Amino acid sequence: MTQFNFDKLINRRGTNCKKTDLLAQRYGKSDLIPLWIADMDFAVSPEITEALVRRFAENPIYGYTATYDSFWQSIIDWQRRRNNFEFTREEMTCIQGGVTALGMILNYFTLPGDRVVIQFPVYYDFKEVIEGNRRVAVSNDLIRTDDNTYRMDLDGLEQIMKEQRPKLMVVSNPQNPIGIVWDVETLRRLAELARRYNVILFSDEVFSDLMLFGHKHIPLATVSDDARMMTITCGSPGKTFNIAGFKSTWLVINNPDLRKGFYRWVEVNELDTSNITTLLATETAYRYGEPWLEACVAYVEDNVRFAEQYFREHIPAIIPIVPQSTFLMWLDCRGLGLPHDRVKDFFTHSAGIAINDGAIYGEPGYGHVRLNLGSPRSVLEKALEQLKTAVDEHISRGKRNGCHG
Repeated sequence: MTQFNFDKLINRRGTNCKKTDLLAQRYGKSDLIPLWIADMDFAVSPEITEALVRRFAENPIYGYTATYDSFWQSIIDWQRRRNNFEFTREEMTCIQGGVTALGMILNYFTLPGDRVVIQFPVYYDFKEVIEGNRRVAVSNDLIRTDDNTYRMDLDGLEQIMKEQRPKLMVVSNPQNPIGIVWDVETLRRLAELARRYNVILFSDEVFSDLMLFGHKHIPLATVSDDARMMTITCGSPGKTFNIAGFKSTWLVINNPDLRKGFYRWVEVNELDTSNITTLLATETAYRYGEPWLEACVAYVEDNVRFAEQYFREHIPAIIPIVPQSTFLMWLDCRGLGLPHDRVKDFFTHSAGIAINDGAIYGEPGYGHVRLNLGSPRSVLEKALEQLKTAVDEHISRGKRNGCHG
């Protein structure tokens, strides 16, 4: 851990950073602690920085850049070793961003008016890109369990597939915003239904290497022959190594009947082109970034433990769902007694924290927010202390008024 300093405060303001420089536009205030958008406030692995500096210093020509064998092999080697996911170069392509990839897949494999399944609460851009491309988003909501987590409603999913005949389903694996690591039996059953009803599965696995507390990621395409035939896997080093700004995303399609036409369409439209920085940062991360990642995961785990304990001891009105993956925490804020349209404002104006409003993740997100724990501990501590003060004042005011909320 001493090799990497995750406690270091790095000023991101004024760098066109979405997390800090869009606060006034999105929240009406710029003096907030930004714990919303899903990137981390940690310096990247030094090998990545060194590789980029060396490339631009040694060769000051920045012309067209081709993808190259060692770039592809770094992804193949990483997935084989870390996730037991075997695939070939032929089964891969690269795209500039996961949402971009989903939009392309929607436009190639579906038509306007076709139904696409998502599972609320889930990453909000899924619904946006589906509906923005004139497809119909159909939610098979996750089911909240007694032990404060969620599971897939597989019976409900089969009913949707049988009656509404969707063409595509988006699977968040691991799940964002809750941080669930789906088990192999759930994924097998999901793939079985997809094969039976001929539904393509777009598996968003961009958080797959940020496994917490010993959990193991299971790539959807690996669980069965059904899964291998029906799954388009979307992966990226962006979340893992905190390089989301490079827009590095790769796809794996094992089924040649799905792959060949789509990859040809991607190629002729030059949608698989990348740039110098993306290629170099991706390969460097996968080849040399593992020690940094292990240290980062340990730091995030400590932040999760700290936050969970802090809520339990000091803000019991808010219930945290402890993530099994990601650097995000799903918070159940219904104990505050606030209508949902006041929850985000409470965090913004009373606590001084920028969070993601749970409503953007679908109706099951009402009364919830998503909190980003990928910051130095001192930042997280300050944010939770401000939140505690705001909650204490809110509860005290409710008692004085003879009610809570």
